[in-house]
Amino acid sequence: MGLSRKEQVFLAILGASGVSGLTALILLLVEATSVLLPTDIKFGIVFDAGSSHTSLFLYQWPADKENGTGVVSQALACQVEGPGISSYTSNPAQAGESLQGCLEEALVLIPEAQHRKTPMFLGATAGMRLLRQKNSSQARDIFAAVTQVLGRSPVDFWGAELLAGQDEGAFGWITVNYGLGTLVKYSFTGEWIQPPEETLVGALDMGGASTQITFVPGGPILDKSTQADFRLYGSNYSVYTHSYLCFGRDQMLSRLLVGLVQSRPAALLRHPCYLSGYQTTLALAPLYESPCVHTAPPLSLPQNLTVEGTGNPGACVSAIRELFNFSSCQGQEDCAFDGIYQPPLQGKFYAFSNFYHTFHFLNLTSGQSLSTVNTTIWEFCQRPWKLVETSYPGAGPLAARGTTVASGPCTSHPPAEGLTGFSEETGPSLEFESRVKRRCGHCWTLGYMLNLTGMIPADAPAQLWAVSYGVWVAKVVFMVLTLVAVVGAALVQLFWLQD
Repeated sequence: MGLSRKEQVFLAILGASGVSGLTALILLLVEATSVLLPTDIKFGIVFDAGSSHTSLFLYQWPADKENGTGVVSQALACQVEGPGISSYTSNPAQAGESLQGCLEEALVLIPEAQHRKTPMFLGATAGMRLLRQKNSSQARDIFAAVTQVLGRSPVDFWGAELLAGQDEGAFGWITVNYGLGTLVKYSFTGEWIQPPEETLVGALDMGGASTQITFVPGGPILDKSTQADFRLYGSNYSVYTHSYLCFGRDQMLSRLLVGLVQSRPAALLRHPCYLSGYQTTLALAPLYESPCVHTAPPLSLPQNLTVEGTGNPGACVSAIRELFNFSSCQGQEDCAFDGIYQPPLQGKFYAFSNFYHTFHFLNLTSGQSLSTVNTTIWEFCQRPWKLVETSYPGAGPLAARGTTVASGPCTSHPPAEGLTGFSEETGPSLEFESRVKRRCGHCWTLGYMLNLTGMIPADAPAQLWAVSYGVWVAKVVFMVLTLVAVVGAALVQLFWLQD
């Protein structure tokens, strides 16, 4: 006797559940593949305590790093209100408190769980170097106040220190080359690669109180005190670097002015580097308080000095050259000036900081030749101040805050030639390109953070085993079908077959 219709239905449902369950079991045995989850982001904070102001920079990078070095990007730039910390000699506590606002901005961007893992460092540059020479106890008090404020923050405070001039130059070199893609770059194939060493560029950085030059020389560095070594993205680098204290823009202007006063003492000083028709009154005593000035003021001069521009670029260059002692290099090879060792220059150099600001004002940041730069500056320095004031909006206020326009263009390029010997005949090229400003930011801080990432252990990306989306969907579908078939078979057995 054959099966009844009810029994046939029951067996069909039971068979379907078996097939569906077997299929689900096979899908469960499909091998899963390893999937790497995105790594965490790490953060670092650097304060740049310069001679004229302090800035905070917040950096971030993927925790797994690239060949031992982080691929760092800037997450925040915050300029601290007020002057540089070296100005707070009468109230050191205020130097520390002034940093609070920018620090709070940075902490908002860092997940609270990562605060204790976030390194923070304050590096003071030439302004504090000069203060330490002038009054070491005042410098100690300021560093103590800064350390007290930053030390009670929730991050990992690495200290507040005087950054050596060589370190400032070397870290700036790292930043420039990182920004230009000559240390590491992302290829079209989706990989990080290292460009040839020949693409590396030199760096020329003029601050307010010092100027740094850093480059990879063609031969060995004979004076090891001028050598800085780095390991970045799996490669080793040795660079020559030197910091010329007292050859920053502000200190050179002060020394230049003092030199003119000494040679022609009078209540009215006619200055060849200021544009003709420009006039300002300066207090004389502060000029002689700088550790960069080693002469006493003439007794016959009044308390205030009136300075009047004559707009004579030839006389300006001659006056600036007096600040460089080239005769001390006679008979010495590999010498810049003042008897300072410097290997022969080679390759391309990028100038930034105060160099960039001046040449950006003159629209000379598109890779123009040195002859074009010289001609443009020469013509500008012969213009009357009244004409410049009307031709360049905002020139008046800028000049009033430090003679930036009235004297800056006429005094920035001669130092570049004096410090390095750049010329179109000698081979190395000097460029004032906007890419340096846009990618470099404030140069030494990013280079410091890049170097620091090599000391911070990398976090391996989390590993997860997973199957493809299609297999996962099929597995779920057949498991549901199996469950439905089993329940259906049970219902048929209990209610239908029993009738």
